[in-house]
Amino acid sequence: MSDLMLDVGQANELKLAFRRANFSNDDIKRLCEGNVLAEVRSVLRGHASITVIEHVIDCDANPFVPDDWSVEEHRKGDQFKWNKEAQRDALYLSKGQQGGKYIEGNKLCKELEGKPVLNANVLDYLLANPHLIPEEWKGKAIFFWGTIYRDRDGDLCVRCLLWSGDRWDWGFDWLGYDWDDNDPAAVPAS
Repeated sequence: MSDLMLDVGQANELKLAFRRANFSNDDIKRLCEGNVLAEVRSVLRGHASITVIEHVIDCDANPFVPDDWSVEEHRKGDQFKWNKEAQRDALYLSKGQQGGKYIEGNKLCKELEGKPVLNANVLDYLLANPHLIPEEWKGKAIFFWGTIYRDRDGDLCVRCLLWSGDRWDWGFDWLGYDWDDNDPAAVPAS
């Protein structure tokens, strides 16, 4: 057992380091659980290494289809590497959605033709891995225009990712509705 005595100066250094690295209180709590710090010490001493997990999404796979819906269009997109920091601001708004304006979904769909948009496979991957969703997306409905569905009533719609108050969930809007600045399209980060 170590005879470590943490003085006020060292505690402050840790506090400042946690702030620089954007640690949350939950992150610090997890760091203190089990043998996590022992594993970090092994890295510091050169006995272990850290491997960054790449989140690769197969955008060529068939998308999830809700009951009684069908897929009208699915833009494939090879293997997409998700990077939470890069994707934070990778949202597209039409000029018709900005400054308090609205654009009808069918017009927006035409405008998005030929533009890189993410498909519903990315949406479903994020729902399975909510820790990868940028906090900045809360309060918006992030639409994945790369997959357009036809619902059970025959209407065209696009699924979106939204914060429901205590968790991330999916919703949708019909192309016949108006879309405003809270309804951006998810696009690949450039």
